[in-house]
Amino acid sequence: MIIAIHQPQYIPWIGYFHKLDQSDVFVLLDNVQYKKNEWQNRNRIKTSHGWQWLTVPMNHRFPQMISEVRINNRVRWRQKHLHAVQTNYGKATFFKDYFPVLQEIWSQKWELLSPLNIHIIKRMAELLGIDTKLYVASDLGKDFAFEPNRRLIEICNHFGAEVYLSGQGGKGYLDMELFGKEGIEVLIQEINHPNYQQLYGEFQPNLSIIDLLFNCGSEAINLIRGKKGE
Repeated sequence: MIIAIHQPQYIPWIGYFHKLDQSDVFVLLDNVQYKKNEWQNRNRIKTSHGWQWLTVPMNHRFPQMISEVRINNRVRWRQKHLHAVQTNYGKATFFKDYFPVLQEIWSQKWELLSPLNIHIIKRMAELLGIDTKLYVASDLGKDFAFEPNRRLIEICNHFGAEVYLSGQGGKGYLDMELFGKEGIEVLIQEINHPNYQQLYGEFQPNLSIIDLLFNCGSEAINLIRGKKGE
């Protein structure tokens, strides 16, 4: 069994769903410390003037866990995100196919960041046709170790996973020897970011998954898998 473990991010990029698709089990790690100004509350879309952040405003108190941080709903962020997407992707080929999903998501008043992100990830996975089993760490009913390597190993053991799939960043912090002693093989994600037809000229990589969906529709999953045209 291959397992991947990752913090729930806001409308994540292509690589996030590539990792999800390559796994048998994917654990959304919501019971670790929230990191300000990373990808947990924001992501990027493409506009006629370059890329633009879509940011969920937070009421954050250090050192809250991701599952604890609250959204600042005094800011009209849902309306702003809806307007930004409609303005910049309204002419995309598959806009009408996917925009209602975002309308449904942003029509709800979300109080906490984690349920919002988890809902988005599940909906995007459904749209892509990815059927990997998703679990939320805080729902597992266990207190896992604080130390990052030991925490990941304990989650792997909880599911009986023989292989842990890490992102490229894992090369810098994973204790490969420790995983090996536990009988867990570590694989580092290998992704070739696909090029595809976008709006507004020159190709811009590493955007939110919605850029790929709006521009490529049902072909999106084949592009993620590196199987263009199948």
